[in-house]
Amino acid sequence: MKPTIAPLALALGLSGVGGMAAAEGCGEITIASMNWQSAELAAAVDQFILNNGFGCEAEIIQGDTVPTITSMVEKGDPQIAPEGWVDLIPEVVQAGLAEGKIVAGAEILSDGAVQGWWIPKYLADANPQIKTIDDLLKHPELFPDPEDDSKGAVHNGPQGWGGTVVTAQLYKAYGAEAAGFNLVDTGSAAGLDGSIARAYERQEGWVGYYWAPTALLGKYEMVKLEHGAALDAEEWKSCTSNAECAEPKPNDWPKDKVQTVIAKPFADSAPAEVMDYLNTRAWTNATVNGVMAWMTDNQATGEDGARHFLKENEALWQDWVSPEVAEKVKAAL
Repeated sequence: MKPTIAPLALALGLSGVGGMAAAEGCGEITIASMNWQSAELAAAVDQFILNNGFGCEAEIIQGDTVPTITSMVEKGDPQIAPEGWVDLIPEVVQAGLAEGKIVAGAEILSDGAVQGWWIPKYLADANPQIKTIDDLLKHPELFPDPEDDSKGAVHNGPQGWGGTVVTAQLYKAYGAEAAGFNLVDTGSAAGLDGSIARAYERQEGWVGYYWAPTALLGKYEMVKLEHGAALDAEEWKSCTSNAECAEPKPNDWPKDKVQTVIAKPFADSAPAEVMDYLNTRAWTNATVNGVMAWMTDNQATGEDGARHFLKENEALWQDWVSPEVAEKVKAAL
């Protein structure tokens, strides 16, 4: 999911995971699977654990950020949104929390959703002096423009993406043109992904806009550059993210909070151990990137991805539940 650009549209239908008889007080639950890959995976993991570990009858329904969380506030349904991008609709979320309509669970992405300028890890390892955007701009020769190798290149996303606007503004703010870099329009999401894949296959230099969590960063290991500037929220709103601002200043790229959102009626009636799970369960971008890369390579559904994650990351998810629940989940696998 890209909060300032178009979300990954993977509206895959999910079949229910076979569950145990519903435990008293747990019962039927609806879980929102948003229409991008990491949220699809999160919903499937929650469904498998809640059904097989806690004896719930959890059903997955399709959703998207605004309508799902709005429905939770207004109607109390669905009961759980595992991957809520709460910074996208702060007014709705804050009102829902203040009015006691929803409660906040764990920040499922423990290191937050991130956007920025990235370079390949092999290049970062070979050039440990390059940590920040300013460091990188001293070395256009390491990041040659495919159309003009006398210049460096900063690869941007397609027109219409918010991240494309921000990258163009940062290109101006940090003086990248004067440093010998061109700003390259990759034309599309596929063009941007293809430029990274080609660089990796050839072990060439590359720098440009990208975000996490994504399957591509699970396949191609990249390092995010530091901005060398503290986040100025007012500058971000008025200039960094505004294409009409003529004189942007160096600025950091804010992380987005990605949090589990729970309808208050369900939170009040659910067993304590279920709420403990929803308040604890979290993973890093690196973990979810890797699972999504496996899903993409294997054309796998969220249910497939959930089983793969649970089999390959037992030490991680066992900390989310009691030993008794963990044994039930392992038996179901």
